[in-house]
Amino acid sequence: MKFLHTLGAIGLMGAMACLIVLLGFVPKPSSISEYTLITTAMSGVATWVFFPSLAVTLIAGLLAIAVNRAYHSAGWAWAKLATGILIFEWGFTAVLGPLQEEAELSARVLAGRGDAAALAVSLAAERTSLWVLLAVAAANVILGIWRPRLTSLPD
Repeated sequence: MKFLHTLGAIGLMGAMACLIVLLGFVPKPSSISEYTLITTAMSGVATWVFFPSLAVTLIAGLLAIAVNRAYHSAGWAWAKLATGILIFEWGFTAVLGPLQEEAELSARVLAGRGDAAALAVSLAAERTSLWVLLAVAAANVILGIWRPRLTSLPD
């Protein structure tokens, strides 16, 4: 479980870093073909790296807590679980969904079936969300390595 959890966390944090870098290279929506290419790439990273890594990390973490009795009363494990669920929810609503929608909208605009004024409205918010999620994920890594005695929950 630890190996899968660690592997998922590597993919998750790598995908977030990649998305932050790609957001720095997004051209103006007036260059619609280049804009569509970058947003499609970001949607691909979010769909095929970010989301699966997030799922593997969360599921492996949940299973690790379930099978290891020492984790049942470890406050740090429950803190990681709480922040992991937050990352999962926020990852869907602030990263995965918006990036997929932006890619679809830019493809429609490129095909002449959409309004270019609606493009690039939320990219700054997505960048901020990714930085916050990356910081929370880094805090989770620190909790997993340091394992502080936050509280000791009863068995």
